[in-house]
Amino acid sequence: MKRPKLKKASKRMSCAKRFKIQKKVREHHRKLRKEAKKSGIRRKIKKDIGVPNSAPFKEDVLREAEERKQELEQLKEKNRLEKQKERAEKRKKGKEESSEVTPAKKKKVKKEEKVKAQREKRAAVAKAKSSKKFRCSELNKVIEASDVILEVLDARDPMGCRCPQLEEAVLKHDGKKRLLFILNKIDLVPQNILEKWVQYLQAQCPTFVFKSSIHIQDKTVLEKKKRVANGVVDYTRAGVSFGSDSLMQVLNLLASNQGTETMLKVGVVGFPNVGKSSIINTLKGIRACNAGVERGLTKCMQEVHISKKVKMIDSPAIVAAPSNSGYKLALRSLQVDDQEVNPLDAAKALLKQCDQQHVMLHYNIPKYKNSLDFLTYFAKKRGFLQKGSLPNTEQAATLFLKDWTGAKLSYYSKVPETEGPPPYLTKATITELQTGLDLDSIKTANKKIIKRVHASKMSTNIAFNSKGLTDGILNVRQLPEEKHTQAEEEEEEEEDDDDDDEEEDEEEEEDEDEDDDIEEMEDIEEIEAPVSKQTKSQRTRKQKKGNTITASVNIDLLAAQKDDDEAYDFSTDFV
Repeated sequence: MKRPKLKKASKRMSCAKRFKIQKKVREHHRKLRKEAKKSGIRRKIKKDIGVPNSAPFKEDVLREAEERKQELEQLKEKNRLEKQKERAEKRKKGKEESSEVTPAKKKKVKKEEKVKAQREKRAAVAKAKSSKKFRCSELNKVIEASDVILEVLDARDPMGCRCPQLEEAVLKHDGKKRLLFILNKIDLVPQNILEKWVQYLQAQCPTFVFKSSIHIQDKTVLEKKKRVANGVVDYTRAGVSFGSDSLMQVLNLLASNQGTETMLKVGVVGFPNVGKSSIINTLKGIRACNAGVERGLTKCMQEVHISKKVKMIDSPAIVAAPSNSGYKLALRSLQVDDQEVNPLDAAKALLKQCDQQHVMLHYNIPKYKNSLDFLTYFAKKRGFLQKGSLPNTEQAATLFLKDWTGAKLSYYSKVPETEGPPPYLTKATITELQTGLDLDSIKTANKKIIKRVHASKMSTNIAFNSKGLTDGILNVRQLPEEKHTQAEEEEEEEEDDDDDDEEEDEEEEEDEDEDDDIEEMEDIEEIEAPVSKQTKSQRTRKQKKGNTITASVNIDLLAAQKDDDEAYDFSTDFV
């Protein structure tokens, strides 16, 4: 029984119990002896009596036995040394073989180096294409090569999608280029708001309403031919397009009026994610250009033949000037995708321009005080939680921005009532843009399309306060110096430090080998001598070596042995 205030239970027992144990042990031994006697096994080994004293030549016999014993020991030592030498030779041979580079290894190394060089080349090209300078130069190439410029505007915020620098450059170009507006994503705006925007924009420049087809685009021309041969069009699908017939009719008319044998080149320009590539894919009927939800997918100009007379040129997005306000940069630039701006700041700037009640109804979120409060509710509702059940507001802000730049969220901006056309759009310029076009047919086609499209309801839309045009950069010299992101800087530092790390690792391995030898010697000294007898210098040396403090413990070896003797294990057999 364990007594109170004692760490161990007492090992004392009653005499009856002790005598009982002794009796059991005696019976067990007796049983083993009987079984050994029956089987003929003798437990005691007969001792070698050696050479008796009465034997003749006893000394000679003992001497011969001793010499034979020494010969056997020498033979064992010789065999041990030979085996050790063989092992050393094998080890040396293996190292030489591993150091020698065979033709197969050379081929493998050469192949790996070639693949690595190709990857580095691709990464360098991708990095160069994603830069703002490259995008600006490609956009200027598209403007120079095109006869007609189609500026794509998001119907949810047409004024915010217009770039005055681009329009002015096109209208004042020496080649007398024609400018047209395409109002895309018309199904995400209420019908009455859309009609007002079309009326406002048509007074400045010929405008076409458009809805791209994203889901029914064929991957190849063969798929398109099969679908046309069947003659069945499913209008219940969300990917049905509107506005392509009226636009192609006008482009073919301009191509025929051109009078030359060359094709009419039409450049499609605009800010990120307004639907430039989707419009070209819809007109072509197949996925000729790379299009998706992610912004900035188009890196360089791409020519696509739409018909015998018309060729369209896809362009990268316009670079938004850093002088724009925060919400314009959040919607019209790639700063968040390039990790130049924090998504929390972009979401905050965007929420300031939205109607709070409409946002609450759309996202089904209670009343919030500020942007952080809204993102907290939004993260909890979507299940964006970090460690400790904390809401991940940064992930919520990224998703919120994707909703606003994608083709799902319905919002609208009001048409300016008092604001007139920009200063570069004079009356003479407007009349020149409208010449050679049948404006009445364009207006009637737009009205028919607006009636046919299933527009979003006013109750499900968010009112957005848009403030004028978005400034863009066309001249490469006006671009600010691009800063490297923190991840790129870390990668460069790692590459620079690789050579230094290899040299340091070799030095550390040599130091570790010496330290292991010292630690082994110290461990042996600790086992041989009690801890209490260690000198002060030894303790300080250990503390410096491992930066740890070892506590000294007095161990009574005799007491430990005594406890082991008194303990009894019933599961063992005593022999």
